[in-house]
Amino acid sequence: MGQDLTPWGSPIDGEISVRDHAPVVCDRRAVVGDVSLTSLGGIASMGEGSRCSVCGATFVVSFSYQRQSTNAGDVHYCSQRCHQTALFDAPHKQCSSCKAEFELKYAYQQAFVAGSQSYYCSLECRERPVQEERRLRRGAHRIAVMNQKGGTGKTTTAVSLAHGLAKRGRRVLIIDMDSQGNVGVCLGQGDGLNLYHVMVEGLPPEAAIVQTREGLDLLPSDNRLAKVEVHLAHVKDAARTMKNRLREVRGYDYVILDCGPSLSLLNQNALYFADHVLIPVACDYLSLVGVKQILRTLKSIQSTLNHPITVMGVLPTFYDVRNRISHEVIRTLDRYFKDKVLEPVRVNTRLKEAPAQQQSIFEYAPTSAGAEDYDRLVTAIEQRLESPDGPSVMSGFATGA
Repeated sequence: MGQDLTPWGSPIDGEISVRDHAPVVCDRRAVVGDVSLTSLGGIASMGEGSRCSVCGATFVVSFSYQRQSTNAGDVHYCSQRCHQTALFDAPHKQCSSCKAEFELKYAYQQAFVAGSQSYYCSLECRERPVQEERRLRRGAHRIAVMNQKGGTGKTTTAVSLAHGLAKRGRRVLIIDMDSQGNVGVCLGQGDGLNLYHVMVEGLPPEAAIVQTREGLDLLPSDNRLAKVEVHLAHVKDAARTMKNRLREVRGYDYVILDCGPSLSLLNQNALYFADHVLIPVACDYLSLVGVKQILRTLKSIQSTLNHPITVMGVLPTFYDVRNRISHEVIRTLDRYFKDKVLEPVRVNTRLKEAPAQQQSIFEYAPTSAGAEDYDRLVTAIEQRLESPDGPSVMSGFATGA
C-alpha cells in the first residue's frame, strides 16, 4: 500500500520529505492539489517511451499521476518521488489569495483552480475560493431595514449590522436608499458615483460600489436620489427597476438596504429586491403606528407583485429601562410579533457620537452598551438566516398588527 497523501491534513509524510523514501506506486484515490491519483491497475498503458520531467528516465505511463496537463503542456513523472519533487522543490511560492511569500510544505497548499496552478499559505486562504464559489451559488441574504417613521435608528442599525457581519468574516454590501446619504457619512465616504447613476443612467453597479472596510462595500447615495422618484414614475414595472439593475451584483453574503422613512417608489423597489425586512422600532407610540403601515405595504407587495418576503425581526431601539413607555412598547410588540421581537438596543450616547467620527459603534466604542447590543443583533441575524429552517414567511404578521 502506498503512502497516504492527505490533501487537508498534516505535513506530507510528517516532518520528513517524501523524497527520503523509496518511490511507490499508489493504488488508492487521493488528491494533491490538481492531482487526482486514481488506480489504473489492469488498464492498458497510457503511452510508451514517456520521459520523466524530473530525472529524465524513460518509462511507461500506467497511473494518472504520472502524466499531468499544465499550461505549458504535459509533464511526466516516473514515480511518486519525482512527482513530489516537482511539487515541493521550489523553496517559496506566492499565495494566490493574500499574495504572501511562503515555503511550500503541505499538500493542501497547492491546487489547480480555474485552469491554472494556485498556491495557498494557509487553510484560511485555501478556503477563500471555495467560499466565493458558495456565495455565487447561494446568493446573498438581502435585508431591507425599514420603518416609515423617521428617528427609529434605521441608519445606525443598518451600518452596525453591516459592519458587525463584516467583522465576522462575511462579505457585505450596504446600499443607501435615503437621499440624505447618511450611510456614507457614517462610513466616511464622500461624493461620487452612486445609486442615482445606477437607477437612472444605467451605470453598472460595480462602477459605483466602493470599499469602506475589509469585507464591507457601499453603494452610496446623495440628494440626487430624489430625482429617481420622478424617473420611476415614468417607468413600466417601476417596482422591479432596482432588482433588474442590480441583477449582476454577486459575491456577497449579505446585502443590507438602509431605506428612507417613506412609502416611496424607491422603497417599493427596495422591498421587491429584498428577501427579508428588519424593522427598527423606537420605544414610543408613533413608531408602533409606523410598523402597522409597513405590514400593510408588505402585504401589498406580496399580493400585487407576487414577491414573497419575510419579517425577520422587529428591533426595539432607544430602550430606556427607567421609562414606562419603553416597557409598554416591548409588551405590545411581544403580543403581536412574539418570537420575532429581538433584544432591544438601549439608549446609548456612544451610538449618537460615532457618526461624527465617521466610525461604526464597533470602531468608536467597542466596549460600550451600544456595541454589545448590536453585536447581539448580529448573532441573532446569523442564527435566523443561516440556520437550516430560516425565518418564517411574513404572511401571518399582516393580520396581527
